Amino acid sequence: MKIIIPMAGRGSRLRPHTLTVPKPLVPIAGKPIVQRLVEDLVKNLPEEVDEIAYVIGDFGEDIEDQLVKIASDQGARGSIYYQNEPLGPAHAIHCAAKSISGKCIVAFSDTLFRAAFQFDSEQEGVIWTQRVKDPSAFGVVTVDEDNIITGFVEKPTKPVSDLAIVGIYYFRDGDRLRKELETLLEDKIKEKGEYQITTVLERMRSDGVRFGVDTVDEWMDCGNKEAIIQTNKRILDTEHNQDLEKVSATIINSTIIPPCHIGNHVTIRNSVIGPHVSIGDHCVLKQTVLNNTVIQTNSEIQYAVFENSMIGNNAYYKGTPKTVSLGDYSQMSD
Repeated sequence: MKIIIPMAGRGSRLRPHTLTVPKPLVPIAGKPIVQRLVEDLVKNLPEEVDEIAYVIGDFGEDIEDQLVKIASDQGARGSIYYQNEPLGPAHAIHCAAKSISGKCIVAFSDTLFRAAFQFDSEQEGVIWTQRVKDPSAFGVVTVDEDNIITGFVEKPTKPVSDLAIVGIYYFRDGDRLRKELETLLEDKIKEKGEYQITTVLERMRSDGVRFGVDTVDEWMDCGNKEAIIQTNKRILDTEHNQDLEKVSATIINSTIIPPCHIGNHVTIRNSVIGPHVSIGDHCVLKQTVLNNTVIQTNSEIQYAVFENSMIGNNAYYKGTPKTVSLGDYSQMSD
């Protein structure tokens, strides 16, 4: 089985954190988003994965090497393809055409999930969904009484279904998918100005392909700062159990309130960290109080009180220490 991961988007909703690092490489509880996605898929899929193909932008050789290593760590070959123009999700998938054959999973890297993936790989196709309150921002599916998909609608303006497509698709016949993508591009069939995957799926369905529908147990967005912080909190609560005694960090006169992730070669002095804080490698924190915060690598923070915050790589922040004389029955807030 092959996994195709389109991830060439600029991550504009997550700026400035994606100015130097692609969004799928932003860490969640100590691991890049795309690494968590790959590990979860490989662990849960019913068949061995032999290739993971990434569709990226001009991310640089170091990031390409990192992506190939993520694949090789799972026993799969890593392949790199490029999407040079943002022409839509179907176009992004087609950029990996040379790897689209046989049984394929297509997984977009904007979200993380929890799912059992207990499906029959001899089904013609499976689309994973989750019920949402406002389907107008998503591609959705309609289904019959047998849970077979009867239609695909991209961002419906009228309510037709609350089953939102989460961005994970299974195709038994990758060659047929590839040919349908080629036809879409050759005939310049666009919807809302882009080549949409829902258009491809609807054309395949109309041509006789039976797509089943399955649901994920949990769908965690990673699209903007608030979503990253919430997903970091959720993963720390449910999956993370770090033994701080095994971390090569220097922690002096400080309190760590779990759950937290502390990277390697981190220095923490006279601070209170947690809960729900992730700190990347080679960071320095002094006289600082943090909770519900994500800090990437090689950053230094002094005299700070941060909550629901996100700090990038190689950042420096120094606040102003205060002296206060507060009388009886007084109140003070910044």
